[in-house]
Amino acid sequence: MAGRAPDPGDERAEQQETREHGGARVAPRYDRTMDRRPVGVFDSGVGGLTVLHECLVTLPHEDFVYLGDHARLPYGPRPLAEVRVFAREIASYLERQGMKLVVAACNTATSAALPQLQEELSVPVVGVITPEAHAAVQATRNRKIGLMATEATVSAGRYADLVRALDAGAELVAVACPRLVPLIESEDPFAAQTVEAVREYATPLKKGGVDTVILGCTHYPLIRQVFQRVFGRDVRLVFSAEETAREVAETLARKGFENDGGREGAYRFLTTGDPDTFRRLGARFLQLPIAEVEHLDLAQLTAAALA
Repeated sequence: MAGRAPDPGDERAEQQETREHGGARVAPRYDRTMDRRPVGVFDSGVGGLTVLHECLVTLPHEDFVYLGDHARLPYGPRPLAEVRVFAREIASYLERQGMKLVVAACNTATSAALPQLQEELSVPVVGVITPEAHAAVQATRNRKIGLMATEATVSAGRYADLVRALDAGAELVAVACPRLVPLIESEDPFAAQTVEAVREYATPLKKGGVDTVILGCTHYPLIRQVFQRVFGRDVRLVFSAEETAREVAETLARKGFENDGGREGAYRFLTTGDPDTFRRLGARFLQLPIAEVEHLDLAQLTAAALA
């Protein structure tokens, strides 16, 4: 994270402090308030744990609360209006639990509800689509970009809007991939069926001559090796996790919401589904231990949105 530019006022204060100590140079004192509130992260299930992993690595001093809405997954095949209701319930709940920033770590929820969440919540809300679209536009050499995502994410059209806003001359080829999430969550995510599904979905993108592909679902990083094998090294793959973690870090710094950089942060997990299932499957996505998972009743989410 880049440091801020020197402020002339800081230099004058340092010179004054030096004079007050008889000419001996001392380190300047900065009165910086730390924001110890946690960051809330939510997804329909465990896919958003790939985003949480990058946040934990990028911001090891911050605390995080992750909420997986397993009782209502998958979001991908649902109407966008229904997903919007779910996202508003979860984000409202997290805000009322004292989060200083909320991350919609779900491409479908981001597509359906991000503008509304940013309008209605009093804390910043970061989604996973804008960072990816920006990274893809920056990475492409021939201005042909591919998108692989859920049905709802593709139909929402937010990637296309963002890419056009960033580069009106860029071309986006979008493909819905409904079979991938169940395959990735299966006991063997690298099975032959998964490879064949990726090949099938990649065909229109390869025919379209794309040189950059947005993997627009938080599950997809788990099988990034399969995608890279199918597309080859000449095609750049863009994942939401790394780009989103960078935006979270920049937002916290810009808002002055950072925690003490010298501490080690903590993280906890909530699910509207079965905690044991979350723990077993989640560790694969988080790539870190998951000790305790708390169950959250759907009625609590509904109440938060109505309050």
